[in-house]
Amino acid sequence: QVQLVESGGGLVQAGGSLRLSCAASGRTFSMYYMGWFRQTPGKEREFVAVISRFGSDTSYADSVKGRFTISRDNRDKMVYLQMNGLKPEDTAVYYCAAYSSETYSLLSRPDEYDYWGQGTQVTVSS
Repeated sequence: QVQLVESGGGLVQAGGSLRLSCAASGRTFSMYYMGWFRQTPGKEREFVAVISRFGSDTSYADSVKGRFTISRDNRDKMVYLQMNGLKPEDTAVYYCAAYSSETYSLLSRPDEYDYWGQGTQVTVSS
């Protein structure tokens, strides 16, 4: 089992940047693929980005491609989401999530993830 705690959210003007962090504890961190999702009130949780166990592969939602970067540090058990060129439509609660897989696939559906953090609010003002 793994526990996840996000941090780094806040209020930023459009065009600005934020870096979200996710600290993991528990079993061997490198066992897990790590993802970021976001959610706004009344909407389903939306995939943002995913990274493979050792960071060699990543995948992004089209809406953030070229602006957001996911990375990880297995030694420190951390996952990051660097968000540049933020837009008001990026406003959401951002969640860190983890899954283990024998298929070596990058997954994007929330129901495919086993563990979740509590979320951190990101607000982008226009």
